[in-house]
Amino acid sequence: MDFHEYPDRDMMMLRLAQRIASELGETLRNSDRATLSVPGGTTPGPVFDTLSGADLDWSRVSVLLNDERWVPEDNPRSNTALIRTRLLTARAAEAHLVPLYASTDTPEQSLEALADGIRPHLPISVLLLGMGADMHTASLFPGADKLAQAMAPDAPPLMALRAEAAGEPRVTLTLPVLRAAIRIHVLITGPGKRAALERALNLPPAQAPIAALLDQAQVHWAQ
Repeated sequence: MDFHEYPDRDMMMLRLAQRIASELGETLRNSDRATLSVPGGTTPGPVFDTLSGADLDWSRVSVLLNDERWVPEDNPRSNTALIRTRLLTARAAEAHLVPLYASTDTPEQSLEALADGIRPHLPISVLLLGMGADMHTASLFPGADKLAQAMAPDAPPLMALRAEAAGEPRVTLTLPVLRAAIRIHVLITGPGKRAALERALNLPPAQAPIAALLDQAQVHWAQ
């Protein structure tokens, strides 16, 4: 694990946004397209605010969520709605959003079509992840009903999971897709998340899913 500690959150968010922009730019100089995968939630919002103004050819960037709650975009818990308002603005409005939600009653009804839409955008060029206090990442929750299948080497790119801590049913990128990302960043804040990260280093991935990615990740932390 490559651990980066910052003196304050503002500096961390700015530096991380600059690093992601630089990595996307490097990818675009060497490839036709780049794929950026990001989490929902409020923590990465300041990163998105800065990144959205980066001087990149955003028309060649595909943006893909790590996971999504199975709620429509007009629901306040929609990750898609969040990144539309915080990331896909300014210059980044030209990026292509790869959907992780469709208007069916259950995620299983749309899972195959959504997975087909993801495949052309893999591998992920730059992956930004968060981590919960329970050491989940994306929607790979400890105790989720299909966690073992989602973390198996032969997992499909996208799966539907349900967990008590998750609330709504979720769709999530699976562990093989996450581990195949070319660059992986994990963003956490506060003493509680740092303590959880340190616990994860000594736990099996079934109990701490983030542990399955730490050997490849750069972790960014501020108080």
